[in-house]
Amino acid sequence: MAFLMEAHSGLSAKIVEEAGFEGIWASGLSMSATLGVRDNNELSWTQVLDMLEYMSDASSLPILVDGDTGYGNFNNFRRFVKKLCQRGVAGVCIEDKIFPKTNSFLGENQPLADIDEFCGKIKAGKDTQEHGDFSIVARVEALIAGRGLEEALKRAHAYADAGADAIVIHSKKSSADEILAFCREWNNRAPVILIPTKYYRTPTDRFREVGASMVIWANHNLRSSIQAMRDTCAELKRSETLIDVEDSVAPLADVFALAGAGELEAAEKRYLAASNGSAQGVILAATRGESLGDLTLEQPKCMVPVRGRSILGRQVEALNRHGVSDITVVAGYRADAVTVPGIHKVVNEDHATTGEAASLALALERLDGAMVLSFGDIVYRPFFLGLLEEREEDIVLLVDPDGGTTGRDPVACTMPFSDDPDLGGVAPLLTRFVEGKGDVTSDGEWIGLLRASAEGTRSLKAELAEMQAEGSLGSADTGAVLTRLAEKGTRIAVVYVRGYWRNVNDVMDLAQARDSM
Repeated sequence: MAFLMEAHSGLSAKIVEEAGFEGIWASGLSMSATLGVRDNNELSWTQVLDMLEYMSDASSLPILVDGDTGYGNFNNFRRFVKKLCQRGVAGVCIEDKIFPKTNSFLGENQPLADIDEFCGKIKAGKDTQEHGDFSIVARVEALIAGRGLEEALKRAHAYADAGADAIVIHSKKSSADEILAFCREWNNRAPVILIPTKYYRTPTDRFREVGASMVIWANHNLRSSIQAMRDTCAELKRSETLIDVEDSVAPLADVFALAGAGELEAAEKRYLAASNGSAQGVILAATRGESLGDLTLEQPKCMVPVRGRSILGRQVEALNRHGVSDITVVAGYRADAVTVPGIHKVVNEDHATTGEAASLALALERLDGAMVLSFGDIVYRPFFLGLLEEREEDIVLLVDPDGGTTGRDPVACTMPFSDDPDLGGVAPLLTRFVEGKGDVTSDGEWIGLLRASAEGTRSLKAELAEMQAEGSLGSADTGAVLTRLAEKGTRIAVVYVRGYWRNVNDVMDLAQARDSM
């Protein structure tokens, strides 16, 4: 026989897991009471989903959700099931009462749902669930409503026939006699779950003897926390000092541990060391952008405003937020107009006759260590910089799988984009940059943003020096440099990202960039 313990927040979910329980009961009463409302569907199902998301993130235990009556008819319920599956919740329990529900322990002769309607709700949920392990549990309220054992058994059999994975038989009597009688008559046709909140004096072995599969301790974390808070408040009001309560409350270190402070500290050591301490920024912004017409007569396109801030200004702000403050901007056309504060400006005097690789070589003359490289004509959401940290290779590119045949820098990778979760452990690498648009071998478009470790920066500098010696540097773009490295065996990681960025080449791009930002 398994045991589920009630939780109503991420914190209480962690405590349940810490205690060693097999699973969590996400109590509707407890979640409602935590937010100061009644257990009467005053909490919306979207608010419940928000709370469940925190609980699911905080604990690895399976969560069985108290779904009340399913929040409406079959259509409401199947949408609720879909959203629960998306959040990794293990199952939902619904009761055969009328929406909006009344708590089972309040009032008498509560109306019950029509059996056929409730069976349809169960079938709709089973047809909607997105993974085979998701469970729909039917809670029979006939005993609560005073309808007797025969009605309870009739309903339970109908719900099992409709596809319910388990049955909760509920009672508000202090004696477990009618619960035990139900279990004997039921004869283990489907798993039975008990909630002995009212008949708590009954020895647990009695539940085992009649074949119960699971027991839920339904609201005891909530109730114990209420008593603890009252005791602490009363003592502090009386004594007006912390001395007498400090030994009876959890230490702050315990709070930090439950909130995951240790994991954050380890993550900071892993990620911030690469960005805050040593990483430098490089922005290649030497071109005019003739297709923007009069907008670039007196300034390069990196200085064209997007919603009140220049493209370059947006990039510098994003890098600063990510902890990158030493930023080199390679200017060229109208370099005097590149006036964003907080940058080190390098001028490519030959910008009209050289390409990106020559500008990159100029920037890297003053760089030593990790870097983030960006084209000066892209706008992107700041979280993109965090995506570059998802891989540990020395060079990491962001690639949009939707831009492969039409974009500026199409690339071929070791594997195409896939949202198949079974491929989560397989990571794509760059094979080469594809020459020309429309090539069907392309797996996406490099958006013009990469991260290089200190070793990756050294590899780039060495390759640029070799190209300079060969005489091929002047006309080369960044893609040519990266392709050469990939062909020599350098592992260049690819992180796929869809949308939330724009390469600004013409007025249409600019309009779309303004809309997307």
